[in-house]
Amino acid sequence: MIKIREILTITSVLWLATGHAQQAEQDSIARSRILMNQNNYYILGAWAGANIIQGTISASNTKGSEHHLHQMNAYWNTVNLAVAGIGLLGIRKQLNRHYTLTDNINAQQKTEKLLLLNSGLDVAYIATGLYMKERGTRLGNEKTEGYGGSLLLQGSFLLVFDVIQYFNHRRNGRLLENQLNGLQLGAAGSGLGLTYRFR
Repeated sequence: MIKIREILTITSVLWLATGHAQQAEQDSIARSRILMNQNNYYILGAWAGANIIQGTISASNTKGSEHHLHQMNAYWNTVNLAVAGIGLLGIRKQLNRHYTLTDNINAQQKTEKLLLLNSGLDVAYIATGLYMKERGTRLGNEKTEGYGGSLLLQGSFLLVFDVIQYFNHRRNGRLLENQLNGLQLGAAGSGLGLTYRFR
């Protein structure tokens, strides 16, 4: 016959194994999200660096609206470079912590909402760029035309970049949704219990 002590030992081992498996799964989902963000910061930083170098060189070798386009590309991307740098500094700290299901859901929702907000801002940059370019051309204002062309270019890049990021993160979010679908609330002994179905 199995003794109560043996039952408790088996139950404890199973509970610990389940807890470790769930924690490992949460950390894996978090790691995927964080590494995606890290890669995206590298891409943004590379885009920014290329635009700063090319914009600075081209602005000194061109005139008129083209000069202003390259000048604005260099200015705009100093901000992108700062955003990428600050983002990369926070990555190591994020990779070193453990995430619960709640932590993951909150971080995932925050990331997806931020990317949707950024996409809306990107559309506004494109619209502003189109307006400035058209107005500059119509009024013969080379600075406005060049700056408008730069906003159009930078906004278009950022829109494509943010939309791709959103769909990549959405795939990661579906893993969390599958975990939530695995949770069941039901009767257990003299009360309610929460169980998790592994898939």
